[in-house]
Parts: sequence; structure tokens; C-alpha cells
Amino acid sequence: MRETPLSLDGPCGPLEALYLDVPDAKGVALICHPNPVQGGTMLNKVVSTLQRAVRDMGYSTLRFNYRGVGASAGSHDMGSGEVDDAEAAAHWLRAQQPHLPLILCGFSFGGFVAAATAGRLEQQGIAVERLFMVAPAVQRLQAPERLPDGGELVVIQPEQDEVIDPELVYAWSTGLPRAHELLKVAECGHFFHGKLPELKDLVQPRL
Repeated sequence: MRETPLSLDGPCGPLEALYLDVPDAKGVALICHPNPVQGGTMLNKVVSTLQRAVRDMGYSTLRFNYRGVGASAGSHDMGSGEVDDAEAAAHWLRAQQPHLPLILCGFSFGGFVAAATAGRLEQQGIAVERLFMVAPAVQRLQAPERLPDGGELVVIQPEQDEVIDPELVYAWSTGLPRAHELLKVAECGHFFHGKLPELKDLVQPRL
């Protein structure tokens, strides 16, 4: 199955995206990429691994480039603007198969974007069934952006992360008032070099 290139309507103009419509899908998944200032795009290998992981479990998938990345219009905002983009992408995805459960996945900066988008959707009465935050930039998740109260939350954190301080994520997890699962990946850096199959093995049983 090949993803179809798309141009979605975003808040700042077209958003470049890749969509996979899985026959008889059991859900739809939006995947958010890492920091665009540091070269993050929807083709990042961790994002690609997440897309394949959820695809293989029967989910239709959408990944996209934030404003100013690739063929997407606009310029980097590094905050609420990227969440605006993800919110628009989530609404497009839901419109394709509105009867199916929605899950969100995000890596690094994309972990913040996915979480904040899930929080916004919940406030609009749209349930996110599952949220996966992989090596997430938790320090960015500040008011008014917020986590959803409902749905399942899984945080996956490399123990040797050289970009996001693992202790920051662990402390955030400890102080989180809602139920969630924290999975630590031993002998693993931020970009999961040599550990991508392990990441897939962590995600799939939780779908």
C-alpha cells in the first residue's frame, strides 16, 4: 500500500501531506513530525516507523509537513502555529472516515504538537482514543495548550536521549495527574538508531 500525496487546506495555505486509505480500517491516525528548525519533516525515519506501525495494525494514516516545511505554505511558528496546522489536518482526516476512532502520534516537537492537538480536539467534543508521545518535547506543553483528559496516553522515552533530557520527561510523567503509561527504552538515543523495530514493537500491542 502506497501513500497518496495531498495538498490540504491549512491556516496559512496549503499543507503538504501523505495519506494512506486502508481498506476496512479500524481507525485513523495522524502523525506529527519533529522540530522543523532542526530539519524535521514528515519523512523523518521515526515518523515513518510510526506510520508503518499503525498502518500494519489496520489504521488509515495521515502525515503532513508543518507550515514552512517542504511544499507547505507559511513560515515556522515553533508553537501554536504548528498545532493549528495539526488541528486542520486532524479535521480533514476525520472527515474522510468520521465513524472511525482517531489516534494521534508525535515524535519530539511533534509529541508536543500531537498532545496539544488532542487537547484542543477534546475541547471541541472530539475524542482521541489514543495518544502516543515519543521522546516528547514536554517543556513546550504550557497553557493554553493542554493534554486531553480522556483516551489512552503512552509516553515512550529513550534513556540515552541527547536532545530531550530524559529526566525532564520522567519528572513531567511523575507529576502528570492523569493515567498514562511511561515506557523507557534502554541504550537508545533520541533518533532511535538501531532501535526502530523496538519502537514499532512498543506501539503495536497498544493499538
